[in-house]
Amino acid sequence: MVRAVNHLTTRWAAQAVDGTRGTVLTAAGVWPLLALLADGADGPARDELAEALGIPAEDAAGAARELLAELAGVRGLSTATGLWAAADLPLEAGWSAKLPPGTRGTLTGDLEADTRTLDGWAADRTGGLIERMPVTLQDDTRLVLASALALTLKWAEPFREFPGGPSEGPWAGRALRQLSRTTSSLDPVRVAQGPTGPVTALEVTGAGDMDVDVHLVLGDPAAPAAEVLAAGIAAVSGCLPSVAGDALPDGSPGPGLAIATVEAFSPQPQLSVSTVAFSLSAEHDLLEDATLFGLLTATDAARGHFPGISRDGLAIASARQSAMARFHAAGFEAAAVTAIAARPGGAARPVSHRVRRAVVRFDRPFGFLAVHRACGLVLAAGWVTDPEPAARPRPGAAGPLPPPPFPGVRPPAPPSR
Repeated sequence: MVRAVNHLTTRWAAQAVDGTRGTVLTAAGVWPLLALLADGADGPARDELAEALGIPAEDAAGAARELLAELAGVRGLSTATGLWAAADLPLEAGWSAKLPPGTRGTLTGDLEADTRTLDGWAADRTGGLIERMPVTLQDDTRLVLASALALTLKWAEPFREFPGGPSEGPWAGRALRQLSRTTSSLDPVRVAQGPTGPVTALEVTGAGDMDVDVHLVLGDPAAPAAEVLAAGIAAVSGCLPSVAGDALPDGSPGPGLAIATVEAFSPQPQLSVSTVAFSLSAEHDLLEDATLFGLLTATDAARGHFPGISRDGLAIASARQSAMARFHAAGFEAAAVTAIAARPGGAARPVSHRVRRAVVRFDRPFGFLAVHRACGLVLAAGWVTDPEPAARPRPGAAGPLPPPPFPGVRPPAPPSR
């Protein structure tokens, strides 16, 4: 099941991530809804949904419940499933009994009131991170099936934030919210060999009571963004071999990564990380690539495709996802709401040690993956092209100190006021 969801993430990223703009997507929010639809579908629609899911349609409902139960147990992550049906739409008892626990509601036919209800559900289930349900109700909307995921992490070791920017590359000359930290293990950085070249992956660990980590992924400048993300997904899920920092040679073994043996006061190795704060939001129309999600035939309103859901003919009218992600000095937030609507279908100190020091810089477009630590399930994936700008200091206000120029060396004290 994890492989199936991650495979959908990889295929979706191949279509949605082109490297020219930032985006975020959550296949873990789409996959259970497709599975529930597959359970009630017949004919070509059932076959297409099974192919998109990567599992037989007869196993789909059980897999959806299993996945949602697994997600419900992830610390730092909240999930919900909702179903709203028209009052006169008869639902098949067998299909309804397989639905995971969650909201069951009625579409009253009052479009404004129903929209407020759905928007309120989305905002409530994501803690306000997603304010609206990504569906436009129509007079003939008969059913809405939705999922919500909201992830909130605190870093085990927070970053320091300061204004600055890289001296070269596409972000050169921009004042950005830069983040830096130095830790005492090289293990969090790894290098994998993808089809288009090496990929550097950095694990940013959630605090001890969290079950999720975020991995930053950087490829060669000329490597396609989708290929970099695909290699990152394969590496973090164990499908692509990677080498940890402790086992990497001195030099530049991966993009943005430099390793050397240096003299230092402490006997511990050092991993210095430089990256940027980012905030992303995205709207995805899943029907723009209906084949990818197994929904091509199901959109044909000339006939019904889901007799296992209702004896009244149903066809897919819309399928959309609203998603966001935010990475900052103290932690990470991500959320997604996915909604599928159906309409009628026809029928420097004294030196005493030599240690290894790794420096990794994410100072040009890169990918990110929020991953469940225990099983490798990718909860959210995205690409960063436009980091958050540094805040302009108020006149007369002292700005934040820059980071230490060298681990173990303190910056100069600010001038007295």
